[in-house]
Amino acid sequence: MSANRKTLIILIAVAMAMLGLGFASDYLYDQFCKITGYGGTTRVAEENLSEVIDRKVTVKFDSNVASGLPWSFEPQDRELDVRLGASGLAYYTVENKSALPVTGIANFNVTPIKAAPYFIKTDCFCFEEQTLEPGQEMPLPVLFFIDPQLDEDERLDDVKEITLSYTFFVSDAAARKDGAATASRDSGN
Repeated sequence: MSANRKTLIILIAVAMAMLGLGFASDYLYDQFCKITGYGGTTRVAEENLSEVIDRKVTVKFDSNVASGLPWSFEPQDRELDVRLGASGLAYYTVENKSALPVTGIANFNVTPIKAAPYFIKTDCFCFEEQTLEPGQEMPLPVLFFIDPQLDEDERLDDVKEITLSYTFFVSDAAARKDGAATASRDSGN
């Protein structure tokens, strides 16, 4: 086999590997964030089997709505003191201020970022899209706990407060559906 042919085969293999990594990168990055808490991503668990310890942390709740989403969205309580390992339950209230049904999805993060791997959700409205009818208001629960292993990490001795922040966006699926309906109406179909 000639040197040129070997080089061509190697270059094709490298290009194919890079293409494969490109397609997998979103999934791999998402999994990396879920495992490590990178970027304030929390962990998810089926249930809380943690030992409850005496150390308390104040969990603050933040809410935001992206432009283009005609909703109001607020936490029912601004903060909650939680013992490490104990389950905490918080509610947000969301209301559709428009005259049309709207579907939204919530994105979330935790600060300080170094505490994110220890913040674990067992149930959350952010796990799925929410569709609200015109004028509809509803409570949205989030059930969580803070892993008591947070107390064993010296770097986290200064963590007295954790902020759980949500931002609601118009759902991509709903936006695509609305765009298709608008295009269909515009074309006369």
